[in-house]
Amino acid sequence: MGKLKITETVLRDAHQSLIATRMSIDEMKPILSKMDEIGFYSAEVWGGATFDACIRFLNEDPWERLRTIRKAMPNTKLQMLFRGQNMLGYRHYADDLVEYFVQKSIANGIDIIRIFDALNDIRNLETAIKAANKEKGHAQVAISYTLGEVFTHEYYMDYAKRIEAAGADSICIKDMAALLTPYEASSLVKDLKSVVKIPIQLHTHYTSGLASMCILKAVEAGVDAVDTAMSPLALGTSHAPTESIVATFRGTEYDTGLDLVKLNEIRDYFMTLRKKYIDSGLLDPSMLATDTNALLYQVPGGMLSNLLSQLKQAGKADQLEDVLKEVPRVRKDSGYPPLVTPTSQIVGTQAVFNVIMGERYKTVTKEFKGLVKGEYGKTPVEIDPEFQKSIIGDEEPVTCRPADLLKPELEEMRKECAEWTEQEEDVLTYAMFPKVAPKFFEQRRNKKYGIDGKHSDAANKVHPV
Repeated sequence: MGKLKITETVLRDAHQSLIATRMSIDEMKPILSKMDEIGFYSAEVWGGATFDACIRFLNEDPWERLRTIRKAMPNTKLQMLFRGQNMLGYRHYADDLVEYFVQKSIANGIDIIRIFDALNDIRNLETAIKAANKEKGHAQVAISYTLGEVFTHEYYMDYAKRIEAAGADSICIKDMAALLTPYEASSLVKDLKSVVKIPIQLHTHYTSGLASMCILKAVEAGVDAVDTAMSPLALGTSHAPTESIVATFRGTEYDTGLDLVKLNEIRDYFMTLRKKYIDSGLLDPSMLATDTNALLYQVPGGMLSNLLSQLKQAGKADQLEDVLKEVPRVRKDSGYPPLVTPTSQIVGTQAVFNVIMGERYKTVTKEFKGLVKGEYGKTPVEIDPEFQKSIIGDEEPVTCRPADLLKPELEEMRKECAEWTEQEEDVLTYAMFPKVAPKFFEQRRNKKYGIDGKHSDAANKVHPV
């Protein structure tokens, strides 16, 4: 087996999980060159919600962030998270945009693109995999791990074989809701290893308190790489602590080869940041507590808090138990989608409506209708045709790959954002966030020319949204 590879997530998923992705590039810069000396297999630094947070809250160009990190970390592979045909936005995009995004990500410094689809529909991943292959990037495909009667090891083994056949360079078991248990991690890794030749990585969260034990059992079962986070931003809804995992395998056949003394310097830096986040109220210490509700209800932690806040708004907080019982029923009706963005929100909101209306599917959300119609792709299990008809009426279900229905849109987007464009990549920022991007572009322009936003001509223009 040899050396265990470590992917460090402190610059992306750790702060996305704990402080809503608010770590800025200025907070990262002082420690980047030190992190580059550690010898991580890769550092996850981009994608996920970082893009949205950069332009919406931090007034920061995400492309510039990536180039800055690339320059400061020349010896470490940089990794990003990418939602297949959704890219980093919240709808399916045409193939030409997906291809261009992958090309630009790799050109700006990304080495490994971790691509996933909420429904585990391989068709929604093929364009991104081919684009990464073409650009000589590493295409890692993530399996959205979930529980339910259809999600057997055979299901995951079959999906893994399809991922390998589609041209992926490695596979990631993406346990976003912390549903994996240690012995299950061990047997799943062994089963996947028995059917594919490409490397397997484990990504699991600490929410249910089991992540470190899952990593231990997965490593013993032959997993090639694991995701961890520097301890000041580990635990809770984040990941297992990097230093603890390094110490666990020290002196064994799986030794990571990473230096705990050097890691301690990185830890000191992030401890200072952590204190700052707690003092400012950005980091709620309760986020670091263990919550085994995920294992009881098979609902991701973030989804649980969303359901509760929706019920509170409706003055029905006492009906949480009913909603939690309704979630698996709605999930069964809609073809057993894994509960991850955006399907967790779609299924959860529909379950809330079913309960507070006192009648199931009396009110159906636009998104739930889209899911049942096939607009997000093929669900793991066929949806009952009668149920489908009761939700979508006479509309024609989508049976093809959803993106096959989309016309190329790159040129159209270029025209729409022409007045703002300062770099080729801006069209991608605009395509994903057409409502937020113009405001960001305007602030960037004002800053560049030292204009007070209130008096600039740009500020008075009508923005294309």
